[in-house]
Amino acid sequence: MSFRKRNVVIGTPSTAASSLPARQDKTLAPGVRPSPLDGRPTTSTGTPSLDQLLAGHNGFPLGTSLLIQEAGATDFGGTLLRYFAAEGLVQGHHVHLLGYGDAWRRELPGLDTGGKTSRMARKETAADDKMKIAWRYEALGNASSRTTPSRGQGEAQFCHSFDLAKRLESSHIQGKLYTTQVGDAWARPERTPFKDFLAGVAAAVKTTPPNTIHRIIVPGLLSPALYPSAACRPQEVLQFLHGLRALLRRHPSQITALVTLPVSLFPRSTGLNRWMELLSDGVLELIPLQHQSQMALEPGKENKSQGLLRAHSLPVFHEKGGGLEGSWSREDLSFKLSASSGLVITPYSLPPVGEEENASATPKATEGKKDALEF
Repeated sequence: MSFRKRNVVIGTPSTAASSLPARQDKTLAPGVRPSPLDGRPTTSTGTPSLDQLLAGHNGFPLGTSLLIQEAGATDFGGTLLRYFAAEGLVQGHHVHLLGYGDAWRRELPGLDTGGKTSRMARKETAADDKMKIAWRYEALGNASSRTTPSRGQGEAQFCHSFDLAKRLESSHIQGKLYTTQVGDAWARPERTPFKDFLAGVAAAVKTTPPNTIHRIIVPGLLSPALYPSAACRPQEVLQFLHGLRALLRRHPSQITALVTLPVSLFPRSTGLNRWMELLSDGVLELIPLQHQSQMALEPGKENKSQGLLRAHSLPVFHEKGGGLEGSWSREDLSFKLSASSGLVITPYSLPPVGEEENASATPKATEGKKDALEF
């Protein structure tokens, strides 16, 4: 006689199993991985140090925007945009550009096909080993390594390596580039380039599959070299940013945006700039140093800090904030640009006292002092 639990109908295991919710296997798009904080999808900006800075997500959260302010006549923000566009085109994303034509694609950095990727992979592995200080960080690293094989690709595919001395070849482009030039078509308020651009992005999102990623790039917003004076009116630019924010909230898992603004023409003390910051999810400010504003293209030449970076706000992962623990947002940051490594963001630190004086001393002067001491 077999034992059997009472009050259980025989032959109903299938109904109990059917009552459970079906498991949905969601495949992530290329170049997208879940955030280690809350699991929201993130993509890479093409700059590994910028991915590390963005509030601990280790990537750019989809459905958010980032406003990059730059002072002076340099174009470090434009370099970040080119890396962002090149990463999207290599991953197969749709890139929407406002302000330039198809010729802008020839300025994108080329894909580094050398051994730099393997070196970066080894550095990431060493960094993961350093993270295993406490059990919670070890569990976090194991969780992130378990999410990688779901795409069937390596972790290095999340962010590629680029070389500014090269140009992106057509054979490496897997995505599409949509361009919208800004002209003098501001006489009709119902059909401005801002509204045409947003309408084109919304139409592209509807006609593409749900797992397609769209990257919005707006270089030099309100720059006199691209935009007429009519575009600088608050009712024009603020409506554009408000519509862009609504588009991001409507498609939180498909669209991300990166915008640069010349802060020398529109300082942070003005009301227009403050409203633009409120309509953006993250605000970064680049402050180039005047005496070190040029990029060193020579390989092997060590660059000093070429500017300072201030993180005024970063995309958070819920309405109560968070995501700032363990990030660099509370420290003084600096950046440097080179052809091989791109733009690298690091914590700013002053050199030891007397190091620059010793470095400035020439070998001939040192030899003269040694000879003078000999008897």
